[in-house]
Amino acid sequence: MEKAIGLDLGKKTLGIATSDALGFAHPLETFRFPAFQFELAVNRVNEVSKEKGITNIALGYPLHLNGKPSEMSENVLNFKKMLEESNPNFKIELIDERLTSVQANNTLSFLDVSHQKRKDNVDALAAQEILESYIRSKQYK
Repeated sequence: MEKAIGLDLGKKTLGIATSDALGFAHPLETFRFPAFQFELAVNRVNEVSKEKGITNIALGYPLHLNGKPSEMSENVLNFKKMLEESNPNFKIELIDERLTSVQANNTLSFLDVSHQKRKDNVDALAAQEILESYIRSKQYK
């Protein structure tokens, strides 16, 4: 299985996860930037991609529970375009991210992680959930 990067984009944060050669996803970091300064997040993805030698990206695509695009959907599509323009080698796949943050919060709560640490790590864990969905989709093709 080819390694990949999972991304969970927010207005001021980017959760980043990476997979290993065995296909396991691991949270890497929550990258923080000033609100809507997505070019900084693009630069960080390029750094991680270069450092890890990964060009496959699973980008969380936020939808409402009814399947319709959310307020952030357009931001994610613009971010995808910025990533593609920054590196034409990127292979980016949009992944339905409904409930990934809820799952990440539940995991952290179950592990009895403090509220502050939960807040600091939820985006990276959401990125891990997105990446795991991507990996599962590739395993059954």
